[in-house]
Amino acid sequence: MPLMSLFGSKGRLVLSTFLLYAIIFELAYCQNDAQEQRTSLGKKANKPKLGKATNKGPRAVTTKPKVKTTAAQAQTFLTQVLNRGKFTKVGDTISIQAGDTLELRCRGKPVHWGVPLYLEEDDDGRLKIVQHERYGVLTLVNTTGADTGEYTCYPMYCEDTDCRKEYDKAVKVFVFFPDPQELFVPSSDYYEVIQLRTNWPTVLPCQVTSPEAKVTLHREFPPVEVVVDGTEISFNVKKGFTIHRPRPYHAGALYCVASLGNLRQSSTKYMLIYVNYPMAPPAPVIQASTSSVAVGENLRVSCTAVGEPNVAIEITWEYPGQEIGRPLYTQDGVSPVSGGAARQQTQSVLLVDEVRDVDQGTYTCTAQNLQGAKSVSTNVKVVPKTKPKKP
Repeated sequence: MPLMSLFGSKGRLVLSTFLLYAIIFELAYCQNDAQEQRTSLGKKANKPKLGKATNKGPRAVTTKPKVKTTAAQAQTFLTQVLNRGKFTKVGDTISIQAGDTLELRCRGKPVHWGVPLYLEEDDDGRLKIVQHERYGVLTLVNTTGADTGEYTCYPMYCEDTDCRKEYDKAVKVFVFFPDPQELFVPSSDYYEVIQLRTNWPTVLPCQVTSPEAKVTLHREFPPVEVVVDGTEISFNVKKGFTIHRPRPYHAGALYCVASLGNLRQSSTKYMLIYVNYPMAPPAPVIQASTSSVAVGENLRVSCTAVGEPNVAIEITWEYPGQEIGRPLYTQDGVSPVSGGAARQQTQSVLLVDEVRDVDQGTYTCTAQNLQGAKSVSTNVKVVPKTKPKKP
């Protein structure tokens, strides 16, 4: 007789249930064993390998320690958003056809954007800046050649509500907007006056909308092209022409000419005025005719400053009599200094007639030129007038 028939219907049900639990338990055990094997294999795979043994001893295997990067330490990235959600990291310059949309994304929370002055003053609602949780986005629509310039992303360092720009971590890109009708960035001025300073390079900002344009420098009178040798005068497509060591012969009316294909255009005219800037602020010397003067006598306080030829030095005074409205009387003059390098002396002499008690105190002269000002002082004591002795 079969074994199952001995148990009857209830016996068969109990036996079936027992066999089902046994199968479930076996499956769970096998799955747990497989998981433990995978974990063990993973640990073995991650175990560092020892170097091969040589006659110099085992080779050491070094691993770089992991450095936790904070938000302030994270490097700033500037990317351009292209069509269809594509991104590309920008270089030193990029070109976007006038009329197209410029979209830049900068990582940081938060960031501050710097744009050309033209857009800061009036963007006509075309400029939009949005700050997201981890990055900022700058969008400029309906672009024109006038939008050409430098765009900068400044990461911000914030403590509570106080934030400041991190200039050393700023990222910049110069954006050209080539315009088939405008080779130069438009300007509202027909003439622009620029000083030629003897101690500072001078820039003629002939800014073009396309980096492909060829730019030359010209003098209005006499009409001639100015030689650009890269040393005395150089050209940078992002800045214009730079006169590195301005001299008097650089003065006059100059302009730039740009050509691209069949298009040729002239820029704004630049009126260059030569100014002989001093090398340093003047160093005045003050001296009184006497440090002690009697009431009723006259006092002279002189102030002199030596400087470069044709560089104006202005001398101003502060004196005790100002408090009561005593008028200022001075004798001023300029004279050459003999011997050695060409120098000139500027002098101012303060005259105080019939000294009174109110004239006692500190006399200060300040000498100033285009580089700055310096002051020197001296003290004068007023003593009672001595009475003549009786015979």
